[in-house]
Amino acid sequence: MTYENGILFVAENPSVALHKISEIYDRIAFAAVGKYNEFENLRVAGVRMADLRGYSYDRRDVTGRALANTYAQILGTIFSSGGEKPFEVEITVAEVGDTAADDQLFRLTYDGSVADEQGFVVMGGNADVVTTQVRDGHHEGLPVDEGVRLAVRALSAGESGEQRTLTANQLEVAVLDRTRPRRKFRRLTDAQVEQALAGA
Repeated sequence: MTYENGILFVAENPSVALHKISEIYDRIAFAAVGKYNEFENLRVAGVRMADLRGYSYDRRDVTGRALANTYAQILGTIFSSGGEKPFEVEITVAEVGDTAADDQLFRLTYDGSVADEQGFVVMGGNADVVTTQVRDGHHEGLPVDEGVRLAVRALSAGESGEQRTLTANQLEVAVLDRTRPRRKFRRLTDAQVEQALAGA
């Protein structure tokens, strides 16, 4: 979701080695759900494409939109080919801009469909319930700690209304922070996540 200084990513992920959220380029990040080996192959391909384009032309020529279109072509080709099974993935490509108005969120599904989302994206699992909670709590200029609490509250909600408890070591949290120098991507440590959750 967007927050006051950029874009916040929160995923339920107890693994410390297998990431659902990753940096692609200076101001572009990638988040995915589904089969890890499939979305990891896509992530690596995106990093290579971004590096090659930035090296061949200019770093400013590497955009989230171009990356999302490339992923859409790859997923669409695999989906429509008779020889391979479709990838079991859903992807978000996010680019943080110089201002909040320039932030971009692209959501891609397994068939190569791409959507330009506003404010937030919810993928995987209990998406309808999570979407409702995030929509109700998300607003422009959201502080990062409030965003973390909102996301964790939404992820903790069950379909029948029961609330689970998610702790910092069960979460993967990262930001694209427009106030940082060139590389905008930063992971939040368990201690930082705990501090954000404690502020509720």
